[in-house]
Amino acid sequence: MPRQLSAKRRAGVVVERLAASYPGSAAELCALAHGDPFELLVATILSAQCTDARVNEVTPRLFAAYRGPAELAGADPAALEELIRSTGFFRAKAASLLGMSAALVERFACEVPQAIDDLVTLPGVGRKTANVVRSVAFGVPGLPVDTHVKRLSKRLGLTVHEDPEKIETDLCALVPKAEWGALSLRLILHGRAVCVARRPRCGECVLADVCPSASL
Repeated sequence: MPRQLSAKRRAGVVVERLAASYPGSAAELCALAHGDPFELLVATILSAQCTDARVNEVTPRLFAAYRGPAELAGADPAALEELIRSTGFFRAKAASLLGMSAALVERFACEVPQAIDDLVTLPGVGRKTANVVRSVAFGVPGLPVDTHVKRLSKRLGLTVHEDPEKIETDLCALVPKAEWGALSLRLILHGRAVCVARRPRCGECVLADVCPSASL
């Protein structure tokens, strides 16, 4: 029977044990290959409903063809679509990349901003993408909520919400700022390896004794 802990104490255990299982900073844990904040922003946009491995196959050619926001903003849409076709939803992603790059050129002097209120004004950039860039590229507090983070945070009793922004608020209130980015990535890794969607492997889970949803 899992131990009965408050959400705050349980969150502390989650942070500690996942850090031991998946060590490293947010930058070290991020699987998307990139060389600077702009490349990470592009890769994160491409990663929507696509594996990181596939994105990493596409981005070297993309970054070789378009070196920075100004070049990408001026890309031929058809040529860009062809380059990113294998990531899925390539027309919508191409439009986002073109719009995002143009906005960086026009409003931010070709530099990716750090402030979340600025990042989310860029085409194709929501809070999840903005928080990835903040936590990984800039090393500042940001807690991206994807499907794995949503599933695990609910199973662990750290939130009761479905809305990603409310989940983000709940998790940020339970966890020190310095842990936000790395915790998100660790939850993702744990969700892929152990706490899978259909049949979570509770018998292998380092959190089973504190998880309200554990089946032991």
